[in-house]
Amino acid sequence: MTPADTLETITDPKFRQLCEEVVIGMDRLPVIGAVVGVFHDGKEYVAGFGVTSVEHPLPVTEDTLFQIGSITKTYTATALMRLVEMGRLEVDAPVRAYVPALRLSDESVAAQVTVRHLLTHTGGWVGDYFNDFGLGEDALSRMVASLALLPQLTPLGAVWSYNNTGFYLAGRIVEAITGKSFETALKELVFDPLGLTMSFFFPHDVLTHRFSVGHEIVDRQPKVARPWALPRSAAPAGGIICSVGDLFRYARFHTGDGAAPDGTRLLSPGTLALMQTPMFSASGINMIGLSWFISNVNGVKIIGHSGSTNGQVSDVRIVPERKFAVAVLTNSSTGRTLCYDVSKSALRRYLDVTLPEPMPLELPPDTLSEYTGRYDSALAVGEVSFQDGGLALTLTFKGGFPTPDSPPPPSPPPMRIALYDEDRMIALDDPFKSERGEFLRDPDGHIAWLRVAGRVFARQT
Repeated sequence: MTPADTLETITDPKFRQLCEEVVIGMDRLPVIGAVVGVFHDGKEYVAGFGVTSVEHPLPVTEDTLFQIGSITKTYTATALMRLVEMGRLEVDAPVRAYVPALRLSDESVAAQVTVRHLLTHTGGWVGDYFNDFGLGEDALSRMVASLALLPQLTPLGAVWSYNNTGFYLAGRIVEAITGKSFETALKELVFDPLGLTMSFFFPHDVLTHRFSVGHEIVDRQPKVARPWALPRSAAPAGGIICSVGDLFRYARFHTGDGAAPDGTRLLSPGTLALMQTPMFSASGINMIGLSWFISNVNGVKIIGHSGSTNGQVSDVRIVPERKFAVAVLTNSSTGRTLCYDVSKSALRRYLDVTLPEPMPLELPPDTLSEYTGRYDSALAVGEVSFQDGGLALTLTFKGGFPTPDSPPPPSPPPMRIALYDEDRMIALDDPFKSERGEFLRDPDGHIAWLRVAGRVFARQT
């Protein structure tokens, strides 16, 4: 079925208009396959477009499984908050109260880091570290043991920087408290009570269903991304594979009062609200709560999270007070812009909520020159330079995903960036169009870091 054929089957005018934007965006970027859904006024609208794989194509349907990547982090946090409700965990207790063997490169951080630091990405050590410790039930404990090798970049609790490794540790806490594997515990604490029957972690569970394959897009040409699955050791940070229907069932829980569909109390209203309470400034208009990104647009609170795996990009936005959610799941490395554009359009069409778009500033070269230079992170190097009278950011990937020895994926072309406020930047070109970032200063007022895609890049001297 072609995208045009799918559009013909959509009878709701507003959802059809949104899906027309999806089809246009998929062609422009390009994106090989996508599913989009809206939950509004108690009704769900879902449609799939494109194919699951360029090598073995099947139409993407409403039930196609996608990797949702880091949206998984909110499930991990939900499981931890269930343990809080049971009296088995305290958010501000030291992690060593649950994982006594924890070792980090900075002993003082290892002694003081709390669950709150993990769930708000403020641990301060290298956050992008991936490794494959096999499929055994010791995979996560071995991953956590390896965190001792990671440098401490910023002081504990001082700087928000996206931290996958903190969620490995969060998942290990779940294991330590329950005495079960992370996947089993999450199934019992979250999947089963919410009726998430099309949510999985392991490839052997997925392969009996229709599922999507990731693609790297280079010069508009798709190539199947391999390996397909994330290592088991990364499960708490990004391992869930699910249908958009299951994602909506999960999202509806976070628009409610903490009760499961059958009325069973999973979280108190206060605990659910705590997860959605801003605790630390993140990028752009976002704050971070206990795993959720939170923004406030003209008095309307939006919570959400995105996810990116090997060639798959996803996003979910939820407006709890309006009982609204929009989700976009894609199987292409270029899907980030599609997710943002469709989510933004859905908020405007259904709720009359317009996400603010920064206005680039026109600044003289002398001002812009302060920001130029080389910035380094675990997985990429960023070069900020002059281009056509403005600034450009060139990202060069190093490799290291999904294992330390993995070669780098294709790097994106240089993208124009612009300042829209003091030390705040926005990307102007695909595939990172509308991505916001910040230049961060040290105590002496000198630019020390660039934070883009949530990651802190240290400026090189």
